[in-house]
Order: sequence, then structure tokens, then C-alpha cells
Amino acid sequence: MKESRGTRITVNVIALILAVLFILPIYILVISSFKPESQIFNPSLLPDFQHFTLQNYVGVFKTDGFMHSIMNSAILATTITFCALFFHSMAGFAFTKLHFPGKNLMFTFFISTMMVPFAVIMIPLFQIVKAMGILNTLWAIILPLLPNAYGIFLYRQFFENLPDSLVEAARMDGLSDFGIYRKIALPLAKPITISLGIAFFVANWNSYLWPLIVAQDRNLWVLQVAMANFQGEHATAWNLVLAGAVVAALPTVALFIVFQKYIKEGLMTTGMKL
Repeated sequence: MKESRGTRITVNVIALILAVLFILPIYILVISSFKPESQIFNPSLLPDFQHFTLQNYVGVFKTDGFMHSIMNSAILATTITFCALFFHSMAGFAFTKLHFPGKNLMFTFFISTMMVPFAVIMIPLFQIVKAMGILNTLWAIILPLLPNAYGIFLYRQFFENLPDSLVEAARMDGLSDFGIYRKIALPLAKPITISLGIAFFVANWNSYLWPLIVAQDRNLWVLQVAMANFQGEHATAWNLVLAGAVVAALPTVALFIVFQKYIKEGLMTTGMKL
């Protein structure tokens, strides 16, 4: 009994330390975003309400093009998320419940792309986008970011647990393959769909390198690119950078808070039999 209690105390202490280590940088980011520029590098971890100011946030939203960059990021992340979920879920269902020549070989090819770093295909992708004539458009950002082997893999793992008898019964009732996917498979995959959707949205909301490369037009800047330009030639406006970082983090934090139940369900049901 003593050993069990001592183990629990040790685990709780370690968990508390890890929680503090994870939360501390976020806490410093938030309190620093309310400091005036002269106090940004003040090492105090306690909030200084004497110097508390909202001018950093006012300055961020008054920055030319910042709101437009938020809109670009929202369009980019939302479009990629919905399109990717639609195509990946269909691919996962097809690789699991449909029978066609070369299915396993094709799936192996898709999964092998997960081992290729983005830096390797970045230049060929740029050349393809340029040849298509869509450089400096939102499509140049969106189209290359749609394919994601991880999404196909996760959906395939989920649909493998869908009983074949359920699919055959649906076919006997006259449902087409797309009807089975839309009316049976996709509703059952709700937890994993929401989990993947949040992951895709966060990844594309925070995307920086690819939008920077293919969208040089200032009107096409996404949020991360706009924030990077808070850095001037001789100095960096750290007060604006910190306030902008908090603004950029708010949508993703809100998503995790609202959908945390489904995230847990998605993680638990991916490897379980239905």
C-alpha cells in the first residue's frame, strides 16, 4: 500500500513538473504581450499591472494588411481542411472496402511519401505551380498542401474495423459504394474526422514556408508571413510579435477546448474494433 501510494505521488509530481514546463512558455508569451515595448525583456514572471497595456494589440490590428492576412489564413486552413478530409476519407474507405487491381501497391506508394521531407520536393513543386500559371494565387498555396498520406493512413486504419457484414448488408439494400461511404462509413468516422480536421487546420493555419515561397504578393500574405514582417531592417517590434502570436494562437486553442471530447474519442477508437 505504501509503495502504491509513493508511486502515485511520484507520478503526480512528475506530471505537475511537466505541466509547468509546458505551460510556462505560454504564460510568459501572454503576460509579455501586455507589456510596453520598454518592458518586454523584464525577467519578472509576475504580471505588472502598473505597466499593463492593450496598445500592443491595437498596434497589431492597425498594422497594414494584418486583418487581410488573418482572412487569407482562415481561407487557406478551412479550404484545405475540408477538401483534405473529403478526399482522404474517400481514399481510406476505398483502400479498405473496395476491391480493385493494385490496391495494396498504390497504398504502399502513398504511405511511402510520408518518408519524403518537404524540403526535397519543394523546388519541383514550385516548378509545377509556376508551369500551371497559378503562381501568386491562393490556389498555388492550397493545391500542393491537399495531399497528406497520414490522413489516408489513419482513415484506412479506422475503416478496417468497420464490419464487412455491415457493408454487404448496405449493398443488398441497394446502396452504392458512395452511398455506403456517405451514409454509413463517414458518420461512424466522426471522432477521427474531427481529430484529423483539427490537426489539418492547425498545421495549415500555422503554415509559413510554402506560402512565403509561392505568394510574394502582399495581398496574399498569410498570418505567419505577416508576423514575420514585424521584423524591420535594424530592429524587431517584439511587442507586436508577441501580441500577434497570441492572436494567432487563439483559434487553435479554441478548437482544442471545444472539440477535446472528440479528440480523445478519435485517439481511442482508431485502433479499436467496432
